[in-house]
Amino acid sequence: MANPQTRNQSFSKLRTRTQSSGGTPEAESIEKRKLSQKRRTLPLQLSMCGHLSPWPTYTSGQTILHKRKPCSDDSRNRANSWQQQPLSISKPRYLEQLENYLRKELLLLDLSTDSAQELRLQPYREIFEFFIEDFKTYKPLLSSIKNAYEVMLAHQREKIRSLEPLKAKIVTVNEDCSERVLAMRAEERHEISVLKKEKMNLLKLIDKKNEEKISLQCEVAKLRKSLAEEYLRYLTERDARKILIGDLNELRYQREDMSLAQSPGVWGEDPVKLTLALKMTRQDLTRTQMELNTMKANFGDVVPRRDFEMQEKTNMELQEQLESLRGDYEEVRKEHEMLLQLHMSTLKERDQFYNELQEIQRTSTPRPDWTKCESVIAGGQERWLVLAEGKNSDQLVDVLLEEIGMGLLREKDFFPGLGFGDSIPPFLRFDGPVKNKKPSKKEVVNLLKDAWKERVAEEQKESFPDFFFNFLERRFGVNEAMAWAYTIFENIKLFRSSEIMSQFYAVLMGKTLESVYINQKDTLFHLLKELINADTQNEGSITMEQFSLEEVTLLKMRGTLMNIDPTMDRQTLSAYLSQAYQIPAIDVPLDDEERQGIISVTLETALDRLKMADTKRVGPREPEQAS
Repeated sequence: MANPQTRNQSFSKLRTRTQSSGGTPEAESIEKRKLSQKRRTLPLQLSMCGHLSPWPTYTSGQTILHKRKPCSDDSRNRANSWQQQPLSISKPRYLEQLENYLRKELLLLDLSTDSAQELRLQPYREIFEFFIEDFKTYKPLLSSIKNAYEVMLAHQREKIRSLEPLKAKIVTVNEDCSERVLAMRAEERHEISVLKKEKMNLLKLIDKKNEEKISLQCEVAKLRKSLAEEYLRYLTERDARKILIGDLNELRYQREDMSLAQSPGVWGEDPVKLTLALKMTRQDLTRTQMELNTMKANFGDVVPRRDFEMQEKTNMELQEQLESLRGDYEEVRKEHEMLLQLHMSTLKERDQFYNELQEIQRTSTPRPDWTKCESVIAGGQERWLVLAEGKNSDQLVDVLLEEIGMGLLREKDFFPGLGFGDSIPPFLRFDGPVKNKKPSKKEVVNLLKDAWKERVAEEQKESFPDFFFNFLERRFGVNEAMAWAYTIFENIKLFRSSEIMSQFYAVLMGKTLESVYINQKDTLFHLLKELINADTQNEGSITMEQFSLEEVTLLKMRGTLMNIDPTMDRQTLSAYLSQAYQIPAIDVPLDDEERQGIISVTLETALDRLKMADTKRVGPREPEQAS
């Protein structure tokens, strides 16, 4: 049996070799073979010379057998050892050696590193290996148990190693989302501060208008008071004038009586005539007095026309000012209500955007780094910047797919024929390989332009696919037409970002009518003509004011609304035109085209006013035509 010093030296050498191997599977396998070979040289610690120790687990392990000699091949010593009676039960020496070795190994470990738990497991693994190697009978079962644990530990290590990048990714996504939330919150605070300032300005404007209204009301009250004072003054003057006229008439009558009394011819007249004359005069006086009283009763409160007209003119001016102020106040009130509604809608949109942001933060993935494509795309950074300018992520994916497809298309020397099935277009019906002509994108575009020119010039008696194949036969000959048909078809199917290629592919496959392309060309031609006419300075460009702030007459607006919704009734049409041109609905000249051509506002103003009103279609929409 090996002594403790030899066994400890072998354990130390085994630990050193295990740590130097780096813990790799190959190194572990090598160490296992070396351990097995080493353990074959170490005899199993047995008590009673070859039998398993009956030492119980509850003994202290400090007592030993007295007068016990090591086992040897000498039969005499073996017989004497069997006859000795133990004074007490002691722990097996092999168990003590294993425990001492475990304690020493654990003390020698450096537990300050990240792999401290892995290193702590190594001494236990070595003890278990010794135990397996020594107990041959139980070696398969113990080996299977150990292997099961080793497999599970390897699986857990691999799982932890695979989760490490996800941890860094989660940290990056969390930081990105936090920055976006902070940016959105800062933007919201800025918008809220701007809206608060606008609200304060509007409140100040409303207060100012209210003060002006109060001052005008005070001025109207003063004018009414002065009018009442003038009215009383005129009444007093009228009464004084009436009294003065009565006094003058009395004086005149007295003077006439005195003149009659002094006249010598009066006394010579007939007294009867004088009596009758006096009687008639008194009757006239009574009648005149009655008429005067009637006129006083009817016109006692009448103001002179000149004063009435002056007061009426002043009153009209005040009424006009009051109506103007009322209109201004009503407009300010409406604007205030609109701003309040806008503020409420802004708050709702803010809450909605915040919820969407939370949802995006929960489900979104990091945005792709499109600069990585610069080293892949032919032409490098300069060409990629030209291709990616003004495009979103979806469009950049299309561009990248086109570039990849173009490279793959250039590598093909032949296309497989599609056969003669009914679902195959006529210009692609061929069986066998078809040569790839490998034209450039510019050559394909020029060829499509020539095909469109020839198609527009002819009478269009044949279908567009038949015309396309006949055009290729006329252009390249009968033998090369099929190869060019396959080549052009694959190119226009790939380059969807090119407008002329995508339109040609749609018309060729029957997804779009030819008239759509022709009408679009006519529209572009007329638009270019109008833009050239608007460019009066021949600079090659026009300003935004020249392009979009043109005035639109009421006649054009009416025609546009009726074209959009022919079922619109006159009342609704009058309401919309009244809103767009700010005139009363009853004054809209629907039957006077001359006046409709005179009334005009800028297009932007008219559209803004229509957006403020509840503008909607009256009749149903026209069904869309199938392409």
